Amino acid sequence: MKAAIMYGPNDIRVEETEKPACPKGGLLLKVKAIGLCGSDIRNLTTDSRKGDYPHIYGHEVVGEVAEVSPEITTYAVGDRLYVYPVEHCLKCEACRSGHSENCENAGDYANRQGGFADYLPVPPEQLNADAVYPIPDGVDYNSASLGEPLSSVYACQENVNVTLGDTVVIIGAGPIGCFHAQLAKIRGAKKIIMIEINDKRLETAKQFGVDHTVNSTKEDPIEAVKRLTGGKGAEKVISANPSTAAQSQAVFMAKKGGIIVFFGGVPKGAMTEIDSNYIHYNSLWIYGHYGANSMQVQKSYELAISDAFPTEKFITHVLPLSEINKGIELTRTGEAVKVVLLPNEDE
Repeated sequence: MKAAIMYGPNDIRVEETEKPACPKGGLLLKVKAIGLCGSDIRNLTTDSRKGDYPHIYGHEVVGEVAEVSPEITTYAVGDRLYVYPVEHCLKCEACRSGHSENCENAGDYANRQGGFADYLPVPPEQLNADAVYPIPDGVDYNSASLGEPLSSVYACQENVNVTLGDTVVIIGAGPIGCFHAQLAKIRGAKKIIMIEINDKRLETAKQFGVDHTVNSTKEDPIEAVKRLTGGKGAEKVISANPSTAAQSQAVFMAKKGGIIVFFGGVPKGAMTEIDSNYIHYNSLWIYGHYGANSMQVQKSYELAISDAFPTEKFITHVLPLSEINKGIELTRTGEAVKVVLLPNEDE
């Protein structure tokens, strides 16, 4: 098969490699579409595996069953499936308390073969947990691939209850920031303020329900938020970027009693300066968000493939897998909102 194989930072080569065997108790998925995620780009452009190469990444996977282990009766060749990368055990304390995003036995998808390839082995651990969902007839593969990137955004906004009448500030107008804007509008937010350093991304973000844009290199973003909210600040502030400075500023954008979400991961070891006195006297809540629980994974996928979610606005570029490096560059410059790659391009 062909695969986009990482040999080191920024060294991704699309080449022939051995097709994986169908795992015992699992299935082999023919990958029909796979989204290019910001975390994929971070992994592919840094020494993410500390010299342990070659490796195939990719986790926003949808496809068609090509082979099934003989003992499997729940799936058949030709089934169309969305495979969430992390299987939750549904038995540990975290899972049983409704927080399977913190599963103590979650699968380590980053160290398995990923989906930037013609075929993806799906082991029994995934089939027997909560990671595999059917793609209904009439739903195209590209749209279904948005189920995974939407899941964490969906979970975040459900957990902090973005709701009717809220003013929501989003810091970072990348693909995830745009997901946040669109979902906040669907949930009834009355005003969405997008903060970003890239004018092209700010302009693009307007199509996702953003009411006001702020370029934080040209004006003080804290003052801008205060001005746009009559001096009060926002009910919810979501820092969807890898900046500790943005996290520090986010605290001052929330209204009294408001919620600040640290959604975007920052470089390991980086420390964020927090004015704890300001947090104390303004009764602020700071919420760290990562992942989605089992039901949120399902509900976000159902939203992604429904008429309520405009997938066509998000998927700006559909490229063959052989152009993965072009997709990375389009995303990094802000020209693309969401890139979907198509393996099996020889068909």
